[in-house]
Amino acid sequence: MIEVESQLKEWGNSFGVLVPKGVTLKEGLKEGDKVLLFLTKKTDALKKTFGTAKFRKTTEEILKQGDKDSWDE
Repeated sequence: MIEVESQLKEWGNSFGVLVPKGVTLKEGLKEGDKVLLFLTKKTDALKKTFGTAKFRKTTEEILKQGDKDSWDE
């Protein structure tokens, strides 16, 4: 399963979703194949719900500490 961000396009009385050809090739999909879509509107819902995390260390410092801790065992 691959997550793809796309944009709805109006086609007559319907809407369509474009999937990049590279993704279809990677998944071995071809025209006529049935696929299952999970649609959700892209929003900042998680950010609104949980807020943003404020770290005292940079991401690089956190990763270095994690590497150091895993080797000290």
